[in-house]
Amino acid sequence: MILFLLSGLFLALCIFAAFHDVNSLTIPNWLNLTIAGLFVPAALISGLPLEILGGHVLAGAFAFVIAVGLYAFRIFGGGDAKMIPAVMLWMGPGAAFSFVFTMALIGGACALILLAGKRSIPVEVIPGFMRAAFEPNGGVPYGVAIAAGAIVAGSASPLLAGFYESLGLGG
Repeated sequence: MILFLLSGLFLALCIFAAFHDVNSLTIPNWLNLTIAGLFVPAALISGLPLEILGGHVLAGAFAFVIAVGLYAFRIFGGGDAKMIPAVMLWMGPGAAFSFVFTMALIGGACALILLAGKRSIPVEVIPGFMRAAFEPNGGVPYGVAIAAGAIVAGSASPLLAGFYESLGLGG
C-alpha cells in the first residue's frame, strides 16, 4: 500500500513538474529532489533484489552524466537536466528505452508545435499560464516530455508496475 502511494505521488509530481514548466519554463530544485528522494523509501519497501535496485541507481547515474552534458551544450535547461536522472531512478534499465523514446518523441512534437505557434499565433492571444514558451526567447517546456515518458514507460518499471496493474493498466 505504501509503495502504491509513493508511486502515485511520483507520477503526480511528474505531472506537476510538467505544468510548472509550461507556466514558467522552470522545474524547481525542490521538485526534482523530491522525485529523486521518493525513490529511497520506494526502493527500501519494494522488496526488489539489490541487483535490480542497483540497476536503477546506475541508470539514474548514467542519465545524470548525459543530462549534465546536454545542459553544458545548452540543449536542456538545468531543471530538465535534473529531472531526467531523478525520473530514471524510478524507471531503471527495464523501462529506460521506452522512457527515452517517448520523451524524445513528445519533446520533438512540443518543439514543432512551439515553432509553428511562434510563427503564426501572436503571443498576446496565448493564455497567460502557457505564454512563457511562446515568448520570442522562450524555450521548450521539456518537463512535459519527461513526464509523458515517465507515464508511458512506468508500467515497465519494477517499482511502478504494481501501481499500473492495480489500476488495470499493467501489461
